[in-house]
Amino acid sequence: MYKRILVAYNGNLGSRIALNECIRLSKLIHPEVHLLVIVTPESMSANSFTDYEFENPVGGFLNTPLGCNKDLMQLEINDAYEQLQAAKITTFQHLEIGEPVDVIEKMSKLLNIDLVIVGHSKNKSGLMRWWGGTTDAKLTERVRCNILIAADH
Repeated sequence: MYKRILVAYNGNLGSRIALNECIRLSKLIHPEVHLLVIVTPESMSANSFTDYEFENPVGGFLNTPLGCNKDLMQLEINDAYEQLQAAKITTFQHLEIGEPVDVIEKMSKLLNIDLVIVGHSKNKSGLMRWWGGTTDAKLTERVRCNILIAADH
């Protein structure tokens, strides 16, 4: 089954859904979970993350409004980490800088990930997302492990 799971997290609704799905799945299979926060280059131009302090090494998406506020992002990351710890899940945090698909591809290879979980908001129709070359579509082409796209209902 899945021994190592990577969860892309940025505190938005989609990533919270992904985190909840990870917790539910982890209770059944007891994997090692890697919480990934990605700082995009666009976020860095607005704020310098070179002095960003994390209690634990972390990673995930910061190309959201939360990326504009380091303190708020730190609270979101800590909350996600605490939820995983409360569920007694072995958890590692990673902070990476780059484009989300590139970073997820790199980290999934580096960490020998069996399953990547990402969140998805159903704001656009499925066909528009796929034809538009969205992150989800690019991810399925580049990541060589299983991918679970957790969506709101």
